[in-house]
Amino acid sequence: MEPETTMMGTPIIYWIFFIGIALVSWLISANLKRKFAQYSKIPTEKGLTGKDVAVKMLHDQDIYDVTVECVEGQLTDHYNPQTKTVNLSKGVYYGANVAAAAVAAHECGHAVQHQTAYVWLTMRSTLVPVVSFASKWVMWVILGGMFMVNTFPQLLLAGIVLFGLTTLFSFITLPVEINASQRALVWLEDHEVTSPSSHPKAKDALRSAAYTYVVAALSSLATLLYYVAIYMGRRD
Repeated sequence: MEPETTMMGTPIIYWIFFIGIALVSWLISANLKRKFAQYSKIPTEKGLTGKDVAVKMLHDQDIYDVTVECVEGQLTDHYNPQTKTVNLSKGVYYGANVAAAAVAAHECGHAVQHQTAYVWLTMRSTLVPVVSFASKWVMWVILGGMFMVNTFPQLLLAGIVLFGLTTLFSFITLPVEINASQRALVWLEDHEVTSPSSHPKAKDALRSAAYTYVVAALSSLATLLYYVAIYMGRRD
């Protein structure tokens, strides 16, 4: 007996899977915000703000050509290799707490990766222009391809290739983020920015942030397989 299907003959199990991933993603995001709010109440050992942590970690790694800037938003922290800037949200930039220190050190971990030509970051940076192009057009190509799957399947195949590039980017991002967190945690502990009691909190915060990337990668892979299933199940 074949599994029950919906639009375009797609098994309902696919939709259940997608809904499950969306739910898990929401739960992880909510948990991340909760933990950061909780750990934002735990002060750093030396009263260092996120900005202080970032500047000190960069200088300890002999990096003096990267600036630390404050940006709007919440959890909008990132490192920009093009402008060589560590961009910290206001809560992190001015916050003298474990959560802020962990985030600031993590973003500086990316700057260290850039400085040392960390292979996974180099690969990700190389893919950025291609992925930017793919992200701009992929959904339009996929949508057109699904409507014309039986008359012009090559269009959907092109969309699958574009989406495959974004999926590859998501998986390459995983070791980049994990390594940045590892660098951050080692530095925080070695320089006693976190104490034996607060260091596990910093580790937990960064682990929770990493989960968001894992779910995003798995979600992208599941969506890619869904498009492949449509292409393979087309009527010739």
